[in-house]
Amino acid sequence: MEKTVTALEPSPGATSGDHEPAAKQIPPAAVARMTLYLRALNSLLAEGVERVSSDALAEASGVSSSTLRKDLSYVGSYGTRGVGYEVQYLSRHIAAALGLTHDWKVAIVGAGNLGKALARYGGFESRGFDVVAIFDADPMVIGNEVGWLRVSDSAELERVLERTHTNMVVLALPATVAQEVCDRVIAAGIRSILSFAPVLLQVPPHVNLRKVDMATELQILAYHAQRAQTPGQAV
Repeated sequence: MEKTVTALEPSPGATSGDHEPAAKQIPPAAVARMTLYLRALNSLLAEGVERVSSDALAEASGVSSSTLRKDLSYVGSYGTRGVGYEVQYLSRHIAAALGLTHDWKVAIVGAGNLGKALARYGGFESRGFDVVAIFDADPMVIGNEVGWLRVSDSAELERVLERTHTNMVVLALPATVAQEVCDRVIAAGIRSILSFAPVLLQVPPHVNLRKVDMATELQILAYHAQRAQTPGQAV
């Protein structure tokens, strides 16, 4: 289930430091590419680069220059002909358009191998996501430490979500229990869910659900790999 994202666009005649924001919708495909631009911009910032051309940013992001320019029009045109984009400024505006300037507190449900790996991943914090809780129903797992977190009992799910002010949940669960837990999470007021469960979950229209199916992605890769190895077949 993919939805458009509302971005901020400067009003006509506004300068980069003084503008009234107006709502503008970013298509889902462009949202996905925005994350690539932001990653490339953050790498440039780390290298001390202050300005970048559209061609260089497009190449670093793996897209065409025309696609990049069209996508960036959704957050306002911050480039200057012959000079390029101010890296820090553009990075800040893309982050704002994607909602990354908000305080995102994430809980992981499922402390198996995948859940523990996600909880230990250091890249979340640097991108504005604070993992505040991890849950499991196995008595042998409850109370164990995962990184700096202690595994909470899934029976206490609602209480801990409220106490930690969680506003995003990651489901790293078997298919058999995923829908039940998803329903509990939604009833607790969570509107943003990322699911690694190998099952199609049903959610209300007001809930944003993103599904990551690694088996499906591997099957797609296998299809393209097979075609690449077959003479006369285009990838």
